Amino acid sequence: MAADSSFDIVSDFDQQELVNALDQARREIATRYDFKGSKVAFELGKDAIVLVADDEYRAGTAKDLLESKAVRRNLSLKIFDWGKIEPAGGSTVRQEVKLKRGLTSEQAKELSKHVREAFPKTKPAIQGDAVRVSAKSRDELQAVIADLKALDYPVALQFTNYR
Repeated sequence: MAADSSFDIVSDFDQQELVNALDQARREIATRYDFKGSKVAFELGKDAIVLVADDEYRAGTAKDLLESKAVRRNLSLKIFDWGKIEPAGGSTVRQEVKLKRGLTSEQAKELSKHVREAFPKTKPAIQGDAVRVSAKSRDELQAVIADLKALDYPVALQFTNYR
């Protein structure tokens, strides 16, 4: 009898790619003419990025620049949770960008229920902030992955440990 095949559904991103995207955005801001003489900075924390800029226009432009660099580095835009632009000291504005990592228990339950209803031959199981889907047939698992990729989910989904 063949063993079950499985894969994990996770929501994560490559931290080093994010650091590289931030570095590229900083370098481009330093060389662009429309940012000449202005103060725009990205500060990476553990689970957030703080954007400090001279005004709202430059903050919006820096946001667009960071998003374009992230897309080029294969990071999903769904990892960013852009906060409101708030006034900061010294006639600058500040914007906090939370980084989404991991599935919440509600999202894991929702994904598990979706997989169970759409593919009755599979067995989804919630394991912390991931959902492991197992089945006898690898074709069935590939169909689940294709279905979840087509689903417009509010967080970025990755499929790991395919065995």
